[in-house]
Amino acid sequence: MYFRFVKKNLLHQIDNPDDLKKIPQEELPILAKELRDFIIDIVATKEGHLGASLGVVELSIALHYVFSTPKDLLVWDVGHQAYGHKILTGRKEIFNTNRQLNGISGFPKITESVYDAFGTGHSSTSISAVLGMAIASKLKGEINKQHIAVIGDASIASGMAFEALNQAGTLEVNMLIILNDNSMGIDPNVGALNEHFKDLKSNKTTAIFELLEIDYYGVVDGHNIKELINKLTQLKKIKGVKVLHIKTVKGKGLAKAEENQITYHAPGKFDKISGELIKSDANLPLKCQDVFGYTLLELAKHNDKIVAITPAMPTGSSLNYMMEKFPERTFNVGIAEQHAVTLAAGMATQGLIPFCTIYSTFLQRAYDQIIHDVALQKLPVIFCIDRAGIVGEDGATHHGVFDIASLRIIPNLIIAAPLNAKEFQDLLYTAQKNLDFPIAIRYPRGRMMAAQKVDFNINQFNKLKIGQAKQVSFGKEIAILTIGTIGNTIIELCKDAFYSEKITHINMIFVKPLDEVLLHKICQNYKKIITIEDGVLAGGFGSAILEFIQEHNYKNTQIKRLGVPDNFIEHGKVSELHAQVGIDFKTIKKEIDFFNLL
Repeated sequence: MYFRFVKKNLLHQIDNPDDLKKIPQEELPILAKELRDFIIDIVATKEGHLGASLGVVELSIALHYVFSTPKDLLVWDVGHQAYGHKILTGRKEIFNTNRQLNGISGFPKITESVYDAFGTGHSSTSISAVLGMAIASKLKGEINKQHIAVIGDASIASGMAFEALNQAGTLEVNMLIILNDNSMGIDPNVGALNEHFKDLKSNKTTAIFELLEIDYYGVVDGHNIKELINKLTQLKKIKGVKVLHIKTVKGKGLAKAEENQITYHAPGKFDKISGELIKSDANLPLKCQDVFGYTLLELAKHNDKIVAITPAMPTGSSLNYMMEKFPERTFNVGIAEQHAVTLAAGMATQGLIPFCTIYSTFLQRAYDQIIHDVALQKLPVIFCIDRAGIVGEDGATHHGVFDIASLRIIPNLIIAAPLNAKEFQDLLYTAQKNLDFPIAIRYPRGRMMAAQKVDFNINQFNKLKIGQAKQVSFGKEIAILTIGTIGNTIIELCKDAFYSEKITHINMIFVKPLDEVLLHKICQNYKKIITIEDGVLAGGFGSAILEFIQEHNYKNTQIKRLGVPDNFIEHGKVSELHAQVGIDFKTIKKEIDFFNLL
């Protein structure tokens, strides 16, 4: 096995933490160099989360060196810090399959390894989970068992983390919380708590943890293995709930990753020696997030009531463009989805037009706020749901496949999904035109197919009629109803004259309200209908069409629904996963051919 600039080959000797403990402590810095290089070598070509895992290499080694995992329970939060942990716990030889179809997960996964005590893909769950484990150990009389939560990348600022800390301070359980303070989430940390941590490093104030009756230790250099081991060994002997505050550098060990921590959070492919990014084709269509970001900026220039909110994802959602131009109207609230939604609701009561942009998988965390604080009060908040549908290598924790089904049942909420970039712009333009209801606009990760060249001039935007669908093609035998960008697959199929003569394709645009006028015409003229969606079938878009057909008693209508089945979808390329669930071009074509013969 090849390691750059390293004379020894210590990592090769390690298959589990017991092997790690055999290495003399003075040689552990060499192991850290090898582990860091190993991560860089793999991620450079396979892609993945880089900066966070590089930042905790020494901590990963020290934890497994001091504690008796898996007997001692170790939880990583957020899970993209855990690459070093995975490599040290029996997955070194298969780490090149990380995030690949049928390979290991990019996050800790309870079914993957006994060393993964808890699955973590979303942030801020570790303290609650570890507290639950510590309580269970106490009830079972396992008084010497250790319970460790590593919480980093701004996760501590989430309300859930503080809910757990609030309870932990009142209990007598054996629990260690390691605050990995690298001043970064994906973007730089924000808020008063971040400023508090800066004061702690300067010994200017009393730690907030002590006010919660939790013993505080810090600040420790998270890249000094000897210091880490000494402190962890000391804390291992101290009973009760305690916090160890360590300072690390995100991207440590790769100069480019240290210099540009935002880009190198998940950089894609790069040169493993220089760190330079491997550029993609400059002629590719814009990413969906950039269509959103540039369009919103243009709208904000012409409408001073527009404000924008994101929970810790300004760069990932491309809200950074508006943040640079209108910082006083753009709000990064940190990892706090519930707060983001209700903050938007409060703004809406005062006549502002809030665009609340949240990844689909994270919007789930604010479900009550959408119902109670927004929809119930008919407040015109505009939810821009990024990363909707299957997202690829991040897997089951991150697929945005539940939003249509979960949002469709909420009264007063409009739900839409654009077919292409132009339609996306028109939806955003329409949403800020004094709607009387909240609206959710969902769009996928990656590139957005454009009907024509994307123009970011507001004079090119058009107001859409809420609930009105568009008929894309006019065939004679079968009607296909699509929602969102998956409809481009049918457009591609209908380039074949054989299918264009058979298929009537309806781009529904709106899941709620449905275009009932057009649906009546479809049901009266076509006996066979196929619905296609990039979301779960249970309760989703196809279910809405089924309900319409049943409610209006179209007894002779045959319907076939294509979408995500009732199980969690693992990780892999989007194209691979679309094929797996049956919404890729080849499978859709096959389903149409078979259904048409029935």
